[in-house]
Amino acid sequence: MLFYCKIVLNGLKPLKMKSLVIFALCLISSLSYSQETSYTEEELSITQWIDGTLLTPIEGKKPNLAIIIAGSGPTNRNGNQNFLKNNSLKKLAVGLTENGIATFRYDKRIVKQILQNKVDKNIMFDDFVKDASDIISFFKAKDSYSKIYVIGHSQGSLIGMLSAKDTADGFISLAGAGNNIGDVLIEQVTKMAPMLGEETERVVKILKTGESTTDYPAALGSLFGPDIQDFMINWMTYYPTEIIKELNMPVLIVNGTKDLQVSVKEAEVLKEANPTSELVIIENMNHVLFEIEGDDLENSKSYNESFRPVSPQLIKIVTDFIKS
Repeated sequence: MLFYCKIVLNGLKPLKMKSLVIFALCLISSLSYSQETSYTEEELSITQWIDGTLLTPIEGKKPNLAIIIAGSGPTNRNGNQNFLKNNSLKKLAVGLTENGIATFRYDKRIVKQILQNKVDKNIMFDDFVKDASDIISFFKAKDSYSKIYVIGHSQGSLIGMLSAKDTADGFISLAGAGNNIGDVLIEQVTKMAPMLGEETERVVKILKTGESTTDYPAALGSLFGPDIQDFMINWMTYYPTEIIKELNMPVLIVNGTKDLQVSVKEAEVLKEANPTSELVIIENMNHVLFEIEGDDLENSKSYNESFRPVSPQLIKIVTDFIKS
């Protein structure tokens, strides 16, 4: 459009004022054209603590809906935390909606609590499950969607399994652990800091019994500190392989070969527990859903690189699964 306008202007050099008017109209037209989207965007408050963004395809009277659940930590609806901005979940949502699937992504309740300076020190893992369940119930009551799918990323995978059971039409695990979070932590710590592996195993064993402890190395305070132990104890009561067995719905399990946090082995464990599920391993995809060609340094830096696109393979795989 803008190229055509330049041709018109070149043929109207004596008519300067008219040329300017034509140029202005063409510029406005070209900008409007470039800003057109195939979906609408709406901000919704589901409960006291849960706010999110609903994207709805313009075409289609009753689309499928995908509810996207973020991973661990104070992660917002876009997949970001305070000092890490990659917009991975926002890009995932937009990619799916551009393919005709409505999406709802939301801030975890801890995000709003931090913003309001009202952090609940007694927050539990089960609170996140309740939030996801409330969201599913909210959209089911609307009766505006053909089917409702739950997409859980990382920690959100287990949350998604628990909330989707008997309520959703399908479930998708992205970079979700197959083993108990206590066992996952033992593996992760042992890999990153071998000298702390045995201590991590000892503390996890105590927490799995439902008991708290003050006997842990200072270096493990971020995992087992007094403010988080009850949350971890609650989280450790769940075994993803046991939960995924109970999902009587289509299940898709996706992991990347360059995931630094959740190995492909975890996805394979989930697949083994639910043989009817579909397992897809995406070459070079990392934990924040980007495809990485380089080494671990590039991989870790990408967590804060919002210019990167989400894996196109991931968008296609999830789209095809939901539409199948």
